[in-house]
Order: sequence, then C-alpha cells, then structure tokens
Amino acid sequence: MKNSLQTVLIRCLISISLVVISSSGLAQEPLRIAFIDPLSGSFASIGNNGLKQLQFAADYFYNSKGGILDGRRIEIVPLDNKQSPTETQLQFRRAVGEGIQIIFQGNSSAVANTLNSAIIRHNRRNPGQEVLQINYSAVDPVLTEENCSFWHFRFDAHVIMKLEVLTDYIAMNNDIKSVYIIGQDYSFGQAVSDNAIAMLKAKRPDIDIVGNEFHPIGQVKDFTPYVTKIVASGADAVITGNFGADMVSLARSIIDSGLKIPIYTFYAAYDGITATLGEDAKGLVYLVHNETSNPIPTEERKQFIRAFKAANPDNDVTQPRIINALRMVVEAIEDSGSTDPYDIALALEDRRHTTLSGEEVWMRGADHQIFQSLHISVHTNEGIEFDADNSGFGLYSEYHVPAEQTIRETSCRMSRPRR
Repeated sequence: MKNSLQTVLIRCLISISLVVISSSGLAQEPLRIAFIDPLSGSFASIGNNGLKQLQFAADYFYNSKGGILDGRRIEIVPLDNKQSPTETQLQFRRAVGEGIQIIFQGNSSAVANTLNSAIIRHNRRNPGQEVLQINYSAVDPVLTEENCSFWHFRFDAHVIMKLEVLTDYIAMNNDIKSVYIIGQDYSFGQAVSDNAIAMLKAKRPDIDIVGNEFHPIGQVKDFTPYVTKIVASGADAVITGNFGADMVSLARSIIDSGLKIPIYTFYAAYDGITATLGEDAKGLVYLVHNETSNPIPTEERKQFIRAFKAANPDNDVTQPRIINALRMVVEAIEDSGSTDPYDIALALEDRRHTTLSGEEVWMRGADHQIFQSLHISVHTNEGIEFDADNSGFGLYSEYHVPAEQTIRETSCRMSRPRR
C-alpha cells in the first residue's frame, strides 16, 4: 500500500513537472514577425538596411531586456520579395504557412497594394488566423483611402501629405519659375506627378510645368536621355519620387550634366545615395521626411543611433518610422496582453506614442494613417553630427511642419470585422 501511494505520488510529481516544463517552453516561443522587402536585386540595399534596423530595434528595446509579455523574444523573419508583387504573394503564402501573423513591408506601393489585397482575402477566408500588415514606407494614398483595411496600418505620411509640405517649400522660393517632374511609372510616381501639378497650380500659378515624364521602375541604366530633356526644358527645379538605384542614377546624371538646380525628392539619402552624390550635390538635393535629421533633438535618439552604428558600421538609421512602428506594435501587444492581430489592431487604433525624438505621433483609428511632424532637409556637410554612408555628408533639417498641420480628412469607409 505504501509503495502504491509512493508510485502515485511520483507519477503526479512527474506529470506536474512535465506541465511546468511544457508551459515554460511555450512561454519562450518567440513572437515571429515577417519582413517582406527586396533583399536582392536593384533595390536590395534599401531592403537589407531596413531589415537590419528592424532586427536591431527588436534586440535593443526588447530581446536584451527579457523580451515581451511572458518573456517572449521577438524574431524577425526575412523574406525576399525582389521588389516584385508576384514574389510578394509567394512570400506571403510562405509566412502564412509558417504561422506568422505580423508582416512588416515598406518598399513600393505596388507591392503594398498587392499585399493589402492578399491579406484582406486571407483574413476573410480564415477567421481566427488573421494577418496584420505593418506598412512603414509605402505612401500611395489609396492604402488609407479607398483601399483602406482594418488589417493595414501605415506608419509614414502618404504622398499627398508630403507634397503639401514640399510644394509649400517650393512656392516660397521666388527664383523657381519652372519645374520638371520625373518619376517611376507606377502608382506612387503617378500620384507624385498628379498632386504636385495640382498643388503648384494652386499655390504658384506662375510656375510652369515644363516636363512631366515617367520611366520604367528599376530598368533604366543610363538617365542621360531623360536629363537631356530636363536641360533643354530650362527647368529651374526638378521634383522626383524616385528611390533606390533609380534615385542615384537620376541625380548623378543631373549633376554630371552641369545643372545647378534644386532637386526635390522623397528618398534621396542614405543607402549609397549620399556617398555617390557627395560634394557635387551640396545644397542642391532636398528631402521631405518624418523625424528631424541633423540636429538630432534628443540624447535618447543619439544613443540609439550610436549603438546601431557600432553594431552596423556600414549602415545608417535611415528609416526611424521602422523603429516607431515596432515600438507601437509592441505597446499594443503589451497593453492588450495579446499577440492576436485583431487585438493588436484595436489597441493600435488612436494610439499615441512618443518617439525617440520626443515627439508625440498619432495613429488615427478611422483609416489607420499615422500623423507626425514633417521636415525638409538639404544634402550638406555643414552642421552634420551624424553623416550618411560614412561620407561626411548628411541631411540638415531646415523646414519643419508640426503634426497637427499635416492632418487631412479621409475618404476611408472601413469594413470592420466582428468577433
């Protein structure tokens, strides 16, 4: 009898131990987040740099401090979409197959729109297995307008918001009487063109649009024929939404042509662009963006940049919105106590967050569009504490618009899921 009781007791203790061990194992399962962006091809430098920033932020803020919730680490899963909408769908299916329910993506609005449609279809067909789209950089307005989705959140200002600031800045320069617009031939490039023309016409009707041209994305090796047209037009300034290799080649060709006119851009910095342009672009290339560049406003952000550079000497913190997005998603997870995309989405709506720059940003619940201050910076080597590409050159912020002045009405009529 005594031996029987001892046997039962031992079995109970073993069972309890197994439960504890099993629970502990489950508690340590990482929260896996997919990063779907170009990691090879013409735009690989942008994608790989963004990946490093996301991975570093996960380690810096959370993994090095014991993780989130019940001690779970954050694991970033890189998936190469080669900047292709078709490849994006394949990588999305791979992420879903691996049980990943949070996806970060930012490069190319065409890709973002493809991903948005795929996620909407998947979530409608698979209740309880939904996926959340964290868009840190794709700025086609339709993503928070007619194609808005409960499952999509944008952490960058869209193109119209940025163009309002950029065209205000251009309109203040009375020396500009003519503008040439050139961009990649897809939804974002077309949105830049259409809205820049309309806004300049309203703000400075005396400015002539002397060129409005599109080129294939990622396919032009020599921009000389395009720049020849810009020179012939007599333009006083250029506006372009180009990014990546297309931005480098276009700006280099303009400068090599001998033109000394301002080039107003969305993405003309970092990832090799700054080093390539160097002294020749000083005072000529301008960028509209979120988060101030030099001077950096807070010691907290300076410490983060220094730590990132120490770990990644050949890279820069090019996209602070990636860090903002991760921190806001984790805040939503911890406040809701859940990693379910539906709960995270609810917790993100109308969330306010203080960035490393000490600025409060706001994620509007009606359309899932973030609002933050916007800035225009110039390519220079003067007043630069943190340069880009280890070149000695960087961005100096000289025009600032507070977040409340960037808010626009939305046409979004969001379909909200029921639980």
